[in-house]
Amino acid sequence: MSTVVLVHGTGVRRPGFSTLAGRVAEGLTALRDGLHIVPYYWGGAHGAALAAGGACLPPEAGTERGIGEYADALGPDRDDDVALWDTLYTHPDAELVLAAAAAGAAAERPPGSVLPEQRLQERLTVPTALASDLGPEWETAVVGAAARLSAHPLLGRAAEALGPDELAVVVARAVVARAVAEAADAGQPLVPDGHGRDELVDRLAQHLGAGPAGSARGVRSSLFGMAGAAATRIVVRRRRALTQAAHPAAGDVLRYLCRGEAVRADLRALVSGLKPPVTLIGHSLGGVIALDTLVTTPLEQVRLLVTVGSQGPFLYESGSLPSLCHPQPLPAHVPEWLNLYDRRDLLSYLGAGLFPGRVTDEAVDSRQPFPAAHSAYWTNPAVYRRIVERLP
Repeated sequence: MSTVVLVHGTGVRRPGFSTLAGRVAEGLTALRDGLHIVPYYWGGAHGAALAAGGACLPPEAGTERGIGEYADALGPDRDDDVALWDTLYTHPDAELVLAAAAAGAAAERPPGSVLPEQRLQERLTVPTALASDLGPEWETAVVGAAARLSAHPLLGRAAEALGPDELAVVVARAVVARAVAEAADAGQPLVPDGHGRDELVDRLAQHLGAGPAGSARGVRSSLFGMAGAAATRIVVRRRRALTQAAHPAAGDVLRYLCRGEAVRADLRALVSGLKPPVTLIGHSLGGVIALDTLVTTPLEQVRLLVTVGSQGPFLYESGSLPSLCHPQPLPAHVPEWLNLYDRRDLLSYLGAGLFPGRVTDEAVDSRQPFPAAHSAYWTNPAVYRRIVERLP
């Protein structure tokens, strides 16, 4: 009789684990009779938990005491501001695009007239020391972002839709957001504090033709609705509940990487009592646990390792796998390794290129977006077929 040990991934707790184990057992035994399915539930004894009931969490908005300006910083105006910049850091030109979309039909202009964006473009291409107090890297990033923004094809349409002050502020915010985004893309993140960022927007807006100092911060975005700000407020004020719900997933990874030996010891003890041939199937962090256990301890009963949507190859290549560091080879005692991945699962990685001849990577397609793709393996019939085809 062939035995299959199922090692679950992050955030799984009972009774959800029982449902998962039943689903996997049903999917495998439907394709092969006589399998012995042994669930390894490590989440209860070794999973992460907030041992002090969440004492590490900041107080909810409106309940702070003795922390000065922090209480004021959580007001609705600040939330609106954070929501705006949350969008701009991801889509720096968002305000320009929305302004251009709001512009009316283009009016015919007399010959020789100055286009509304022309003076703005000229000022965008003139280097200034607007960000010098933030450091030379900021100065370079802002000058470069401003020059590139000057050629934006929608700048003219945005100029037709906005007044001079609002246009200058919107463009200034776009320049700063571009500088942040471009620096991040180059692997050199530049994230100023909110005060420094707003001061920079002020100075840049005045350079572009806005009113006196301080006026830029008074121009709120009329192009964004309140949905983003409302969502930000909800997240901040429900942080405790959200953390209680979400912390097991991230916490399990951190706890395992710091104190994983107990998890591996229990898995070794479980396998030692089983008759061969044994297959270890590990999903997500479960695959890392199974791999680490096999690397550190020869387990003769185990004839096949199956990792599903697992980060083992990534941790190995990045020097984060507890049991093995690149370029150390996979020990000879590690059994045949089947690694299933879905290209839409951003938490799945390939092992064949790291361990030539030792790992078989096979793609499956659950036709789900991420993060659903990371959990969709167990409702995909192809996954069970691939596993059963390789079972000893």
